[in-house]
Amino acid sequence: MKQPFNWDSYSDQPYPLKDKIFKKKKRKKEIISLIKTFLISIFILPFSPIMLPFIKRKTVNSSTFFCLGIDFQKEQDITLQSIEDLNVDRILLRLKLWEMDSLNELKNFVEKCKNKKITLKILQDREHIEDLKLLEKNLRLIFLELNEYIDIFEIGSTINRTKWGFFSVDEYCKFFKVAYDLKKNEFKKIKLIGSGVIDFEYLFTAHTLFNFFKYRYDGISALLYVDRRGAPENMQMGFSLSDKIALLSTMVWLSPKTSQDLHITEINWPISNTAPYAPTSEAECVSESLYADYMLRYYLIAFASQQVNSVSWHQLIAPGYGLIDNRNGIKKRSAYLTYKFMLANLKSAQFLRLDIKRNYYILQCLVNDSLLQIHWSLKTNTLKNESSFRVYSRDGEIINDDILNIGSSPLYIYIENEI
Repeated sequence: MKQPFNWDSYSDQPYPLKDKIFKKKKRKKEIISLIKTFLISIFILPFSPIMLPFIKRKTVNSSTFFCLGIDFQKEQDITLQSIEDLNVDRILLRLKLWEMDSLNELKNFVEKCKNKKITLKILQDREHIEDLKLLEKNLRLIFLELNEYIDIFEIGSTINRTKWGFFSVDEYCKFFKVAYDLKKNEFKKIKLIGSGVIDFEYLFTAHTLFNFFKYRYDGISALLYVDRRGAPENMQMGFSLSDKIALLSTMVWLSPKTSQDLHITEINWPISNTAPYAPTSEAECVSESLYADYMLRYYLIAFASQQVNSVSWHQLIAPGYGLIDNRNGIKKRSAYLTYKFMLANLKSAQFLRLDIKRNYYILQCLVNDSLLQIHWSLKTNTLKNESSFRVYSRDGEIINDDILNIGSSPLYIYIENEI
């Protein structure tokens, strides 16, 4: 990554661009693409909600719905042990194009994870965006070395933030087309997903899905963060998380350029008092307990949509937002148990329904022929613990109280003799 772009090794993302003259110059050069983005969005975005009632739910494979982001260069022994301990079937790795010298290290790591479904997110820099021959050369090398191990290649990320290198959607489309042409001509069996828009900024998504570039996605990726809104159920411009997923799924369904697969490849909440490792300011940070609550509830809502093929928890080891804090030794946060218990209960679950009444949520599913209800509420409520209930806390502790407190932390309630 070359100047004026700089990588923040604390929060694992680029620093904001400080060279305003450079930004203005690049944006001015891409003005035609920016106009196209606006024009496409003013047609697609109002039309998509009209089509919502016609979208059918998919059958989502719960075993690979739960994905975990991994930094293969951090605490490798602990990472491999944790992957097995958590019993996660899908992991997501990231490779920086400006660090191609780490490709062999990555290959050695993925060889140790042969029994996992692996998504590889290929991160761009400005040099590879501008030099498409260099991009082609390095993508070919990546595909040659890793295609037998990788289930899905995600091409590019966070395309609507200039600090990540792209100044327009057209630039991204040209970038993705290089990967698509390699697939078409040399690596026909690989799967490529793309779009990679962060946050609820679907005007950029619309442009990636509706354009005249000659390529096709094997699925769409999105970094659908909602952390700046607080709780995952909170509204943004009248849209809840469920609404955002439904709208995005509709756009994917309408596009002639993609299959219907949808992958949320990055979400988290930043954790309080972890600066400079938190990727946002302290104002957006939450306690470790709320972090676990919010992440679990995000997964439950996304799972209930039955429109998302996978959601990736970003990530295993990260002081500012991960399951494990490695600043002073190895500290597993409570969210580690949250993730582990979620997988243990839902990895083989069959979704039935999600009921919402007065901010009280009940997700129902079948787990090995047993009825499982997961309860949480945005306001404190109580529920009588019936004799037919087998109740567990968010992190897997059994609860025998006569009266159950239903609040921010979801409770797992197995109901005996109901099936």
